[in-house]
Amino acid sequence: MPSRGPDFDRERQVAVAAAEEAGGLLRRRFGTARCVRTKGGAGDVQVDLDLAAEELVLSRIRRHFPHDRILSEEAGLLDAAGERTWLVDPLDGSNNVVIGLPTYAVGIGLCLGGAPVMGVVHEPVTGETWHAVRGYGAHGPSGALPGPGLTLPRPGPLVAWTQGYAVQRGDAAAVALRGVLELRCRRVLQLWAPLLGWSLLARGTIDAFVGYRAEGVDLPTGALLAAEAGVELRTLSGEVFRPGFAGADTGRSFVAARGETLAYLLGEVGAVAPEVS
Repeated sequence: MPSRGPDFDRERQVAVAAAEEAGGLLRRRFGTARCVRTKGGAGDVQVDLDLAAEELVLSRIRRHFPHDRILSEEAGLLDAAGERTWLVDPLDGSNNVVIGLPTYAVGIGLCLGGAPVMGVVHEPVTGETWHAVRGYGAHGPSGALPGPGLTLPRPGPLVAWTQGYAVQRGDAAAVALRGVLELRCRRVLQLWAPLLGWSLLARGTIDAFVGYRAEGVDLPTGALLAAEAGVELRTLSGEVFRPGFAGADTGRSFVAARGETLAYLLGEVGAVAPEVS
């Protein structure tokens, strides 16, 4: 039997502990979050809890892996030599938190040469943590994550949607994609917290996830969780999608699903999909 590669067990343990500690902080201080600044022209916000959770997570990673590069949502790139890059989203769902909506997560991933090899998603509200290592599957509190079913649901699929912060409200491709999904799917979830969308998909609670010019800092972590649960990742044109954090956001548009649902969605978005890789 061929080797599945390194199990990154120490990295996974450190990431789980850091995510859960940060989650405890976020849960205790939820309701007291204060907006520090807005980011860009689309209304995205940074809250004080972003910075507090980030400081906690970064200190743990630096203590255990002082020679690794880190790319964090708020601090940006903390550069270092080598192929290992940690991805940290200390509070995915800041816009939800600032309006008092308890829908948010903590995400920590590790990439080797640009490809995700380990990912952890923690939901502070429920206290649940899901994690994956490349080649070893995705797991949660109850064991291996099953992923969505292979059969297209009769009422249509339940789909999560995400788009990057740089996408303007009137972006023609985004409007067309959302429009066809609203028409042809049972329901389209816009969670404002993509990592929760990935965890729902990996658990099989929803049927698919569609993204347009997604943010790079959380994409590899969530995509690995879903892929290790058996989800297929494709570009909007149907080619194999390789989630990464570098490069232009035009390379981060995807359809994630399985079986009949994947084929159905690729057929629906194909007619309106922009020419992206």
